[in-house]
Amino acid sequence: MNRRLTALAILAIAPVLSAQNPTITGKAAFASYASQVPGAHRRITVADLPEPNPVESVDNGAHIVPRPESLWPSAPEGFKVELYAGTGTSAIQGPFTEPRLIRTAPNGDLFVADSHGNQIHILRGITPDGKAKEIFTYAAGLDLPFGIAFYPAGPNPRWIYVGNTKTVVRFPYKSGDTAASGPPEKLVELPGFAQLRGGGHWTRDIVFSKDGQRMLVSVGSGSNIDDPDTHPNEEHRADVLEYTPEGKFIKVYAYGIRNCVGEAINPITGMLWCSVNERDGLGNNLVPDYITSVQEGGFYGWPWYYMGGHQDPRHIGKHPELQSKVLTPDVLVQPHMASLEMVFYPGAKGSFPPSYAGDIFAAEHGSWNRANRGGYEVIHVPLHNGKADGSYEDFLTGFVTPGGDVWGRPVGVTIGNDGSLYVTDDGSKSVWHVTYTGKK
Repeated sequence: MNRRLTALAILAIAPVLSAQNPTITGKAAFASYASQVPGAHRRITVADLPEPNPVESVDNGAHIVPRPESLWPSAPEGFKVELYAGTGTSAIQGPFTEPRLIRTAPNGDLFVADSHGNQIHILRGITPDGKAKEIFTYAAGLDLPFGIAFYPAGPNPRWIYVGNTKTVVRFPYKSGDTAASGPPEKLVELPGFAQLRGGGHWTRDIVFSKDGQRMLVSVGSGSNIDDPDTHPNEEHRADVLEYTPEGKFIKVYAYGIRNCVGEAINPITGMLWCSVNERDGLGNNLVPDYITSVQEGGFYGWPWYYMGGHQDPRHIGKHPELQSKVLTPDVLVQPHMASLEMVFYPGAKGSFPPSYAGDIFAAEHGSWNRANRGGYEVIHVPLHNGKADGSYEDFLTGFVTPGGDVWGRPVGVTIGNDGSLYVTDDGSKSVWHVTYTGKK
């Protein structure tokens, strides 16, 4: 167990780590932060879902507090967690306004979207005490940047693509650049931005297909449950949209995905995967967020259905012809956890144990519509030949105090060229670094 867990927290989670219950299933798999500890495995299935119970829904959003001196993020045995960039606490201003998505350039530089700072930063190198050696501002004056993609694939991409909330832009790029060489080129004007209002999802992620021929852009819904039939602002939202790399719109690649915040291409199968925020307002344990492979042309239910054809009670009787088409996601995670960026762990260059090769890490930003907080962690999703078995593991935890106050909120995850894991946290406005040192 990593350092600085309080005695109270250790006592609370001891039963979870019992060898008699290696994977927590059924109703017990729905858990609050108090039982989210490194090494706890969970599997939630459609059969475990409760009936809708809107009266349970509460506004229990996180109020960020400074990180207590006694607390530190905790990872499984054999892993070490260090503060790589930022101050580790919201009480002291660091280099970031709001560090969100993070991606690794082919040369090893870490590109961080500082979304509400409207900037992209580069973190480079590491000092003897584990800190970023250099921090550069690659681009400024952007518009809520989030997604970052390098194109084409390989050691020498020529472009950096950025997903602003209203547009997709790109910058010419040479490996090692620390500042944009000119203004961004606008390629795409994204749908729905003129109608953005409270509750509208503003993050836009970008990935390229394995063959480099398709640019896939995720656009979240503008609401929790608005019917696109009667709300024009939802057109081409809650979708993954397909474009050419030059920005020509091709089609809706997949739809009914309320908010695919994080996209990734499975290196084994070549399929698109999404880390998804599902809807709120149906109870503490509805609807689960999820991580899933995304079928081309697939329908995932929003807003009329959820989890394989369960009808949302706010849309009874609508679109019965779609019920049989709703796809069930691969991995259901805690409801309202706010699953954000995800990344596949590499095989050959990995410094983590070989058992992690090909698996997923995903950041869970944390709940607001739940009486007992959930999320505020990074999870590990095991895959087998590129396919999930539906389970996941609490991997990096400890961002909530034993009393329930929140000091950190994981957003982004990426793998460095040395195989270590980097995690952005917009609660403490920091970047954390997880390395494997071996079990004692």
